[in-house]
Amino acid sequence: MLTSKKQDTSQPLLTLTSVNLTISERSLLESVDLELHRGEIVTVVGPNGAGKTTLLRVALGLQKPTSGSVTVASNITIGYVPQKLHIDPTFPITVRRFLALAKAHNKHSFESLLKDVGAEHVIDSPLQNLSGGELQRVLMARALMRDPDILVLDEPVQGVDVHGQVELYDLISRVRTERGCAILMVSHDLHLVMASTDRVFCLNKHICCSGTPEVVVNDPAYTALFGPYAARHLAIYVHDKEHQHDHDHNHECCGDGEHNHNG
Repeated sequence: MLTSKKQDTSQPLLTLTSVNLTISERSLLESVDLELHRGEIVTVVGPNGAGKTTLLRVALGLQKPTSGSVTVASNITIGYVPQKLHIDPTFPITVRRFLALAKAHNKHSFESLLKDVGAEHVIDSPLQNLSGGELQRVLMARALMRDPDILVLDEPVQGVDVHGQVELYDLISRVRTERGCAILMVSHDLHLVMASTDRVFCLNKHICCSGTPEVVVNDPAYTALFGPYAARHLAIYVHDKEHQHDHDHNHECCGDGEHNHNG
């Protein structure tokens, strides 16, 4: 069974403050402010090259920012599901063996972890034989071995068909609800993300706009980033959904040449 963390949403688990990253004179992130609270799903969206994966690397401590700060609350455990897992097709490894390679101590059996993510049937299957959706569920189970306070997901439904995407986003929402962890996610599947997240950050090196899905899709900065058709279509989609949000965060957006941020 999934175990719920004690809910304390008063203080952020993760805070990025005025984060800048420049590599080889190329600006990758500019004055990024972001907070993540327990029990919420925050999704970062943006075009290719916007710095989404780079932002996750900075948040995870894998990349040191040029300036600014990354603050993680004390005694916090982080689980990570990467965008891709490259497996040599000639390397014989089963799901069970793959999970056993993880260094995290976990009180749950592999069978129970896989059952929690709907993948118990693949425990003895070769890893390279899994479908895209099955592999993502296995990676999720591996990340959950750490009983994370923060779960970081980089394009969690990449390479998965539409039906599988819906199921995976449902799983992500259930993990948040049952475990009480915070989820920081990067995605380009805007339609499904808008129905599965509490707050959205539109990134194009800097935060162009942020807020609840309903607010963001009506923001001129969002339209400028994704085009009027996408904005109009998503607005209709989002307004047909019912959302409950645990946090009342101020919405801020930026116009041309202005970088205002939610922090």
